[in-house]
Amino acid sequence: MSDAFILNGLLTNPADPNFWIALAVVFAGGLMRGFAGFGSAMLFAPVFAVMVSPAHMVPLVVTLEFPIGVMLFMETRRQADWSFVVPMAIAAIIAMPLGIWLLVSVDQRTLTIGISITILVFVALLMTGWRYRGPRPLPLTFGIGAASGAMMATSSVGGPPVLLYMLAADHPAATIRANVVSYFFVTLFVLMAMVFWASPTALGAVIDGLVLCPATLIGVWIGSRMAGRANDQLYRMICYVFIVAAAVIGLVG
Repeated sequence: MSDAFILNGLLTNPADPNFWIALAVVFAGGLMRGFAGFGSAMLFAPVFAVMVSPAHMVPLVVTLEFPIGVMLFMETRRQADWSFVVPMAIAAIIAMPLGIWLLVSVDQRTLTIGISITILVFVALLMTGWRYRGPRPLPLTFGIGAASGAMMATSSVGGPPVLLYMLAADHPAATIRANVVSYFFVTLFVLMAMVFWASPTALGAVIDGLVLCPATLIGVWIGSRMAGRANDQLYRMICYVFIVAAAVIGLVG
């Protein structure tokens, strides 16, 4: 791979149709994230894995998620239950090196398919209304965080295990949203350091992310204004449709 390829963004040319597809994807992902507190990475990952490869996609998604995380964390941090968030975040950070190893060792097409299947299974569980209702001992909390951390480093999508665990917690909706936002904000700093060290195209991914970021932030701002005002059930179903479509794109390539 040439240095020119490594140092250049792959989604920055307005003459390339992929640029406009990427712009639409990041706006839609920002809208979801601003409204529900999650969904952006699940939309970004399978689409960008097809467009640029998982090794480039992970630092790209991390770059896009960073300003979103800062924006939402400043808004919700006081509502988070930190005694619930911190143990999972610690476990996730410990498990991230395993995910990095998978990212650089496993066949890229296999990773893309795995990401897409994971997302489809997760969305199917959410749509059925299934929630984890069992006990929440500390070892289970650590295990959920570890699974999420490994998945984040491999695919940028660490949400499924944590979200299924958090959404059923005995917390108000605002606290659940704040817990989700705070968990991803805390873990994102370590994830950024690891994926930028491991990926040979990290600088190009940052360039892509900076170009696409304004559309993402506009989507987040609109979604945040909609939170609590729009029909929550209808909006979530629309989010699920977009995420499933993105996962199908990842499967068919």
